[in-house]
Amino acid sequence: MSDFCPIKGFDHLEFYVGNAKQAALFYSKCFGFTNTAYRGLETGSRETASYVMEQGDIRFVLSTGLSPNHSISKSVLQHGDGVAIIALEVPDAIAAYKESTKRGAIGAIAPTEEEDEYGVLRYSAIHGYGDTLIKFIERSDYSGVFAPGFEPRYQTRPNCKGMGLKAIDHVVGNVELGAMNQWVHFFAETMGFDLLVHFDAEAISTEYSALMSKVMQDSTGSVKFPINEPAPGKRKSQIEEYLKYNYGPGVQHIACATDNIIETVSKLRAAGVEFLRIPQSYYENLEEWVGKIDQPIDKLAELGILVDRDEEGYLLQIFTQPVEDRPTLFFEVIERHGAQGFGEGNFKSLFVAIEREQAVRGNL
Repeated sequence: MSDFCPIKGFDHLEFYVGNAKQAALFYSKCFGFTNTAYRGLETGSRETASYVMEQGDIRFVLSTGLSPNHSISKSVLQHGDGVAIIALEVPDAIAAYKESTKRGAIGAIAPTEEEDEYGVLRYSAIHGYGDTLIKFIERSDYSGVFAPGFEPRYQTRPNCKGMGLKAIDHVVGNVELGAMNQWVHFFAETMGFDLLVHFDAEAISTEYSALMSKVMQDSTGSVKFPINEPAPGKRKSQIEEYLKYNYGPGVQHIACATDNIIETVSKLRAAGVEFLRIPQSYYENLEEWVGKIDQPIDKLAELGILVDRDEEGYLLQIFTQPVEDRPTLFFEVIERHGAQGFGEGNFKSLFVAIEREQAVRGNL
């Protein structure tokens, strides 16, 4: 079952934004991405402008509509800036579409070919949670900078090391109460994903609120989709806050992997990225329960980096504040040392930190 829709990995995430030029500058200056390709009025695109931003193996596409009636403009009006398309590279975009729709997925973009002097790019798409699309990209016969219609920003490919972000580790979606199992079933049945781990309301809770989460992954383990839904609590959870301001389900956060989280977070902070505040009490006797780690505890405490360990090893992680005025999309930076989990030991501390920010916004 797991091989009927093979996936090579994340191809890109496309953000719909109100002003792609300004968003490109933000992700360049604050997160270290390089604008490698562009499509807009100057290249003959009359309806949209898009900026391809790269760092390591991460590729974001920032797109804006050039009229109020464009679907991108309407999406931004409803949801604000955020991830609209999760694009996965596949060996066969036609087969991926046929297999997934045959098993119950709703088609969004029928198999399509675009061609230029660099070859043929094939793609298709299905509907995911909320208004999010899951796009299948086939690049085997295409050698261009990104896609037909895009022009490169540089004569030769630039060094896109940036802040040290290397790859997309996982993409987390928030759905409404009662919908999590529906989407778990969707990814299993239509794309052959497996359930990696399940966190119930007791595992992710505080005195005031809770959530439930299940993590789905493809057959290779390279693509992971945690799916969250709110759980009943005394007050409004972070998931409920997200659903309210996003006006429906969508991508809550993007986890980006690094090989040196101390260096990466130091650079991000210096560039103006704001992170959740972790109380210093978290770091008291940290090594007594997490074990020996290679990073200095005092530096982790200074930066607010969390640590967790499982049977495979340990990981370090940190979460940004929302990057929009709406309390919706945010980022995670993660460094893995064998651990394959998602920081279960940090759920309580993380939830408390998020609730503190919710209270400041008047949304707890």
